[in-house]
Amino acid sequence: MAGRARTRAPAIESFDFAPGRVLLRKYEVLSRLGSGWEGEVYMLRELATGIERAGKFFFPQRNPGNRTARAYARKLHRLRHCPIVIQYRTQETLLVRRTPVTFLVSDYVEGELLADWLARQPGRRIDAFMALHLLHALAEGVECIHGAREYHGDLHSDNVIVRQVGLGFEIKLIDLFHSGPATAAAMRQDLVDLVHLLYEAVGGRRHYARQPRQVKEIVCGLKRSLILRRYRTVRRLREHLERLEWD
Repeated sequence: MAGRARTRAPAIESFDFAPGRVLLRKYEVLSRLGSGWEGEVYMLRELATGIERAGKFFFPQRNPGNRTARAYARKLHRLRHCPIVIQYRTQETLLVRRTPVTFLVSDYVEGELLADWLARQPGRRIDAFMALHLLHALAEGVECIHGAREYHGDLHSDNVIVRQVGLGFEIKLIDLFHSGPATAAAMRQDLVDLVHLLYEAVGGRRHYARQPRQVKEIVCGLKRSLILRRYRTVRRLREHLERLEWD
């Protein structure tokens, strides 16, 4: 007897959960925080406690056999001691358009997506000194991730939550991407992505030529080979920032 053909999970490109919708009689949707290749992230309120949470909902076609969600949850658990990573709480499943959808519930942290925060700044950018402080906070956090033999895998300004505190920044990373075991190549990509965030923070191509040497020494004209030759690891980038001399 011929085996039955596997049925593919129906493609869902957006969940479109409206604010006020109640899920599983446990969570109220407050707002959508962001979206990516794997799914969408929503701000939720836990009905039993009133505590605000973040829920990452995986598109079924990106989560075959629940493997993507399971790997993501395990990754968050391994990184639970890294302050830059949002703390994972539990996994849930609900039906959306008659299709099982997995979502992971994590702590909700206050702050603003870096892309939105930069858009509110004068000229949609920040000065070099502040941008280097931001980069240091990011590098310090990613160094902790690499120290746990993990990687982020998708660092960009829509995956960084930022909050200014005093003279520095509190940073949280969301939407870590898991494409397999940590490799040196994956960690090097995180390093290059951090440099791209610095470039974006100071205004990108339009303002790069007028940046001080302290910024240009790090950005290296966005030439990947030069960045990796100069720093090699996120730790070396962080140490370089801590030794910066100003004219």
